[in-house]
Amino acid sequence: MRVLGIDPGSETLGWGVVEGTGSRYSAVDFGTVRSNPKEEFSKRLLNIYRGVEAVVEQYRPDAISVEDTFYSVNVGAAMKLGQVRGVVLLLGEQHGLEIAEYAPRLIKQTVVGYGNAEKHQVGEMVRLLLGLKAVPKPHDAADALAIAICHFHHAGVKDRLKKLKV
Repeated sequence: MRVLGIDPGSETLGWGVVEGTGSRYSAVDFGTVRSNPKEEFSKRLLNIYRGVEAVVEQYRPDAISVEDTFYSVNVGAAMKLGQVRGVVLLLGEQHGLEIAEYAPRLIKQTVVGYGNAEKHQVGEMVRLLLGLKAVPKPHDAADALAIAICHFHHAGVKDRLKKLKV
């Protein structure tokens, strides 16, 4: 299975592609889609759509794993993040991908073992779990890889539960 992890952001969106089965996986590639904060928001959304679509077309993932919305004091920022997530979810549906959403605390708990882990801890665990020489930079890409890793762990559990219900 090939999973595209997405760390949504309206200025910097992180993406990471991980391939494997169960708890055995490796990094394929990772990066970011950057948008100019001085542009109209609708143009930034289009840029994000095109950037993520290019990644989907190049790497042909089976699933897309997206960080879920978190609660924010800044309502405007939370709304923009929700719109970015909407663009990514729409793109996943258009390409017929399995879609999974995970809360930030669950991602950290799954990857680091602690739901309040710091960014540097997530990055270091991503490096260790994927056997990388260095922590992926920027942190948005490391977070996206963590989101993809989270999907491998939780998708396996969902599959096992489905088989038990048969």
